[in-house]
Amino acid sequence: MSEEIEKVKCLIIGSGPAGYTAAIYASRANMHPVMYQGLQPGGQLTTTNEVENFPGYPQGITGPEMMIELQQQAERFGTDVRGGWITKVDFTGPVHKVWVDGEKEIHADSVIIATGASAKYLGIESEQKYLKNGGGVSACAVCDGFFYRGQEVVIVGAGDSACEEASYLSNICTKVTMLVRREQFRASDIMEKRVKGIENITIMYNTEIDEVMGDGQVVQQVRTKNNKTGETTEIPCTGVFIAIGHKPNTDVFKDWLDLDETGYIINKPGTSKTNIEGVFVSGDAADHVYRQAVTAAGTGCMAALDAERYLAAKGIH
Repeated sequence: MSEEIEKVKCLIIGSGPAGYTAAIYASRANMHPVMYQGLQPGGQLTTTNEVENFPGYPQGITGPEMMIELQQQAERFGTDVRGGWITKVDFTGPVHKVWVDGEKEIHADSVIIATGASAKYLGIESEQKYLKNGGGVSACAVCDGFFYRGQEVVIVGAGDSACEEASYLSNICTKVTMLVRREQFRASDIMEKRVKGIENITIMYNTEIDEVMGDGQVVQQVRTKNNKTGETTEIPCTGVFIAIGHKPNTDVFKDWLDLDETGYIINKPGTSKTNIEGVFVSGDAADHVYRQAVTAAGTGCMAALDAERYLAAKGIH
């Protein structure tokens, strides 16, 4: 151990809308929260250019700006925001043990998990380029589809989420081309039938993106490849939506917390409570349905209130 063990009343792991909202509530309740921001300070929103659907921002705001403001708000009430990520936990006893960066040991009376989930991407160079530029690649149709209204877009994926996002985009875009890697969908029958019945959705099977193409700033088309015939096709579009799933950032908790088959933390219905007393979950680490900043913030509030009541019941002041 490189340092002495630090004892804290409330430890928040993760720094997206869920973590910062939990921090605001916990700070105002005199829980003196300590937050570790994790590998991606600010969470997924830091990769989002424009946020227009979060209440209270009538002109919209960029994702990074919004996270800076949330951090400032949490710090204003006394949250101790720190860099670093949690590499190990031990939830065997009433005091929750956590290690930061493999070295520093912290003993926490309560823990709020807000580690979020990471969107899966194709990993091709041109996709990552336009994703970083904010010029046409997204992993959230509900978040970013509005910017492509009246335009032609491509969506990659074959599961229920991909079908839902394709349906959503079909209402605001003139044409949606859906690329399915195999010969059939992975989605449920009802979702598959729904997208097949929508007039402005075109489905291409056995098809993958070979390259995302544009002028260097914005997407103009994609080159696709049929993985059976090798034939390539160029499809004009201004937006590319990747809907091949998310991976919750919960690996460090898998030996202690109940997770579903995909790795999302299972909370007790209607609460933020996990199977371990004094450990609470908020945001996308437990939510594979909505995955919005505003719902994450709501569960961050729930987690802080649940943690406050837990500490009060334990007589920890």
